[in-house]
Amino acid sequence: MLQVAFIRDHKEEVITKLKKRNIDPTTMVNEVISLDEERRSLQTKLDNTKAESNKLSKEIGMLFKSGEAQKANLLKEKTTQLKEETKDLEQELNSKTDALKEVLYKIPNVPHTSVPNGNSDEDNEEVYREGDIPELFEGALPHWELAKKYDIIDFELGNKITGSGFPVYKGKGAKLQRALITYFLDKNTEAGYTEYQLPHLVNEASGFGTGQLPDKEGQMYHVGADNLYLIPTAEVPGTNIFRDSILNEKDLPISITGYTPCFRREAGSYGAHVRGLNRLHQFDKVEIIRVEKPDNSYNALEGMVDHVKEILKELKLPYRILRLCGGDVTFASALTYDFEVFSTAQERWLEISSVSNFENFQANRLKLRFKNSDGKKELCHTLNGSSLALPRVLAGILENYQTKAGIKIPDVLVPYTGFEYID
Repeated sequence: MLQVAFIRDHKEEVITKLKKRNIDPTTMVNEVISLDEERRSLQTKLDNTKAESNKLSKEIGMLFKSGEAQKANLLKEKTTQLKEETKDLEQELNSKTDALKEVLYKIPNVPHTSVPNGNSDEDNEEVYREGDIPELFEGALPHWELAKKYDIIDFELGNKITGSGFPVYKGKGAKLQRALITYFLDKNTEAGYTEYQLPHLVNEASGFGTGQLPDKEGQMYHVGADNLYLIPTAEVPGTNIFRDSILNEKDLPISITGYTPCFRREAGSYGAHVRGLNRLHQFDKVEIIRVEKPDNSYNALEGMVDHVKEILKELKLPYRILRLCGGDVTFASALTYDFEVFSTAQERWLEISSVSNFENFQANRLKLRFKNSDGKKELCHTLNGSSLALPRVLAGILENYQTKAGIKIPDVLVPYTGFEYID
């Protein structure tokens, strides 16, 4: 959530930068400023009314002590009136504050200056590419056919148990999946991230804290009886660890990692681009999360990008990095880099990670602050990234490592799987 003071003091800059998202925020920005002026005016009236009431209460006490009960009782009538005015002003102030929050929750984060203009993922800017795309033998298969051939993932069984988008991993497929999770966690903890086991359901406050609500409620599974949400990513419970916190400067940076299943209701279109593991309603992901001082958050972002690069280099998967354009960057993010692995059998790029800096957007919602060296409270910056999302990494491994004799396991994963081939 943007800070009201920032919107008020940088109105034209906010409007101009938000237009990169292909929206016209002018009406919402003006509404925020107008509501804030009304809110501040009401707060002043309320403060003055309370001050006058307190002053009269002291006078009444002195009058009773001096035996002037008649004058004291007249003033008591005035304080009764002031109490009614105070109650009305408090209700009006609360209403105005709620209206202001409602508008603020609808305004996305201001994109970083480096975010390119664009309308969709087709306008994202490629900033890095590494790895040679392998040449597959004639008759090479896409991963959903490999999964069936080697009996390692059963999409039809998942459809029977739950529905489409809920695959069942079997045998060496399940072990490879587990190996990837452990490998990712080991890489993250070796890099200084503290591992957490996190809840898979969160409350409404957590959804608001990281920006999933009210923007993405249609994409989240909702447990109505308990008003809880299945997590779309470990970012939500992981970042909300620090909600309503005031940290000490010496505690920063904070780096955590966690594995969770992720649940997303998003409806996919039909076609090869969403077949198999390409788009799921339930999938596994290992996340990295950082809480930083504002002056170090972009250095931290580059460090997270380099960390994911190292993992993909060890897996020997061809990949590229995209800087997302204004029309594709997520609601809460100021700057996002997407990693995509090349699927040789499908002849297309598959997104496997997003690494984002939210600056103080989430922290403002979370009330996540730290005390600086001067003892003043500042909003932290929050960042997160997939390290990594498993389905498309697994798809890339199955397709790019396939041979006529079977699927070779990347060397770095063999100590985790205990086998070198799926055959």
